Amino acid sequence: MSRKYWRISSFDKERVAELAYEYGYDELAVFLLAARGITEPEDIDEFLNYETDFSDPYLVKDMDKAVDRIVVAIENGEKIAVYGDYDADGVTATALLYLYLESQGADVTYYIPSRMEEGYGLHNDAIDTLAKQGVNLIITVDNGINSCSEAAYIKSKGIDLVITDHHQPGSTLPDAVAVVNPHRADDRSPFKELAGVGVAFKLVAAIEDGDYDSVLADFADIVAIGTIADIVPLKGENRLLAVRGIEEINNSSRPGIVAIKNNAGANIRDFNAMNVAFTIAPRINAAGRIEEATTALKLLLTEDEEEAATLADKLDAFNVKRQETEAAIVEEAINRIENDDSLKYSKVLVVDGENWHSGVIGIVASKLVDKYGKPVMVIAREGNGEAKGSCRSIEGFSLFDALTDAKDLLVRFGGHTLAAGFTVREDMIESFRQHINEYADKLDKFYPVLNLDCRINPAKIDLNFIESLCTLEPFGAENPQPMFGIYNVILKSVKAIGAKLNHTRITFEKKGQQYNGVYFGMIADDFPFDAGDVIDLAVTIDKNEYKGEVKPSIYVKAVRNSGVSDEDYFASELLYNKIKSGKTLNETERIKACPDRNFSAQVFRFVKNMKKCNRTPEQIAIKIGCGSEMTCKVKVVLDAFCELGLLDYKNGCYIPAENAAKVSLGEAAILKKLGYTQ
Repeated sequence: MSRKYWRISSFDKERVAELAYEYGYDELAVFLLAARGITEPEDIDEFLNYETDFSDPYLVKDMDKAVDRIVVAIENGEKIAVYGDYDADGVTATALLYLYLESQGADVTYYIPSRMEEGYGLHNDAIDTLAKQGVNLIITVDNGINSCSEAAYIKSKGIDLVITDHHQPGSTLPDAVAVVNPHRADDRSPFKELAGVGVAFKLVAAIEDGDYDSVLADFADIVAIGTIADIVPLKGENRLLAVRGIEEINNSSRPGIVAIKNNAGANIRDFNAMNVAFTIAPRINAAGRIEEATTALKLLLTEDEEEAATLADKLDAFNVKRQETEAAIVEEAINRIENDDSLKYSKVLVVDGENWHSGVIGIVASKLVDKYGKPVMVIAREGNGEAKGSCRSIEGFSLFDALTDAKDLLVRFGGHTLAAGFTVREDMIESFRQHINEYADKLDKFYPVLNLDCRINPAKIDLNFIESLCTLEPFGAENPQPMFGIYNVILKSVKAIGAKLNHTRITFEKKGQQYNGVYFGMIADDFPFDAGDVIDLAVTIDKNEYKGEVKPSIYVKAVRNSGVSDEDYFASELLYNKIKSGKTLNETERIKACPDRNFSAQVFRFVKNMKKCNRTPEQIAIKIGCGSEMTCKVKVVLDAFCELGLLDYKNGCYIPAENAAKVSLGEAAILKKLGYTQ
């Protein structure tokens, strides 16, 4: 995982404490809400007491037109097609509207395009298929807002179209009976952040004359899954949908939900938003990524327990295949990046490969962002002249803005600030890579950020602390699980745990008291700190129930040396990247990057004494008595020693070479470039 800039939320602690006392709020909960910008009493009340109400569904533009047309279709026995999307949001939205229309006696069918064969949105071939089936009305869910040409084609077929969507509209709306989207410029509904399934939920509630409770009684579980899976902000109406839906998921008798929970191996009474996000949602998404999304849809629609179990098994198999496919692409992408300095040290990683499964490249991009701490664009070349790309980003770099700047090089694109997709001609990939990085060079500095809600003293962590955290659930987008900083602790010991010994228990000391934290996914031998080091921990806190006893547990998410300057570290990293990417340094930069003989010897002695050094360059700089600002200089020295055969770098470790020939340090190309002198 990449090194991040640790940023603690800033707010007026005295005012917040007074507010908690005056209104009788839980102090920790109010502190955490303040860290997220929620400081007014009415907003705190709304959040903690779920006092938000669903707004009138008819406030959404064109909702009346949509309802009128659908009611007429039901009454006249016209054939209706629900046209969805292959991700979890689109699948749940399709299931919701299909089940509701079926319950009203409508003649209804559904259509979800194939991710691999058709791609996102409306397609003329699919419209032809529906026309042959005698469809009179198409209702889109989670798509359609930018399908102007397809809307015209539908109209030419004598079919009516109702669009429900939550994506950003273009300058021209499709020609349809109704275009229901809270992001329309002329929309006056108060809550804009609904997922596609949330818009479909509003439509059903409108048909039911605004009776939200009856719709939630029937479909809250389905709506919550799509809402959480689509990573829309879990605030306002979305928060209500998640709360009601999680209650229903934990008590659900819907065969598909029961089957997928059983397969996930989780306690069916203990699901929360995180469980939904990491167990249910990936399985539903896996169907559309690897095979056909209709498998997941059928799971949500079935009333037969045996069929549900069979379909849930299929989703499990799809998910395993998705994980294997994703892992293979990640490995290949990393190999490409690590063996190409011009790629590795660019500000935006644009990596492409043949026969990469386009259904998983978005997940691959996310993993590469975690590893390299940069915006990543992963492109799957399909051999037909076009390639599909998926992007993930970090704070400070808008993918949508970057793709807009490069639009002349693209066939199509769409998305948001931190996640987007595009299609590019294969012969334009290199030009696109160059253009994106030239665009990035013009921006202000951007780097990966680790947001901390506040510092805590581990002595304060008890069951009351856990109860305070529970008042903020459900956690999700724009209401993440709180992240705390535990600063200036002494590392006492590190121990491998887990059946495969692939996790680590960290014991640390603060003010004479020892505590344990679990670092999932960290192999103890790879943990790059020593007993006695003074470190900072970024942690989450959760309850752990074992044999009927409930205790708070500390989960470590990141570690750094105490007292480091993140500003100095990232300035040093930018300088090193500038060297490795072949850019010209000014004299001040050259002097700052170029080591002298004494400094080089210090670095070599440290590595040689460890025999197998897994410390980062920043940690080596600190260990030899320098600060984070020397990270670039340490990297330059290590590169020089590796180039000259004095060190070997394998599996994240620097290893001194055996019987290495005597060489002159000044012969290393990287040092020559920096004007090194003996």
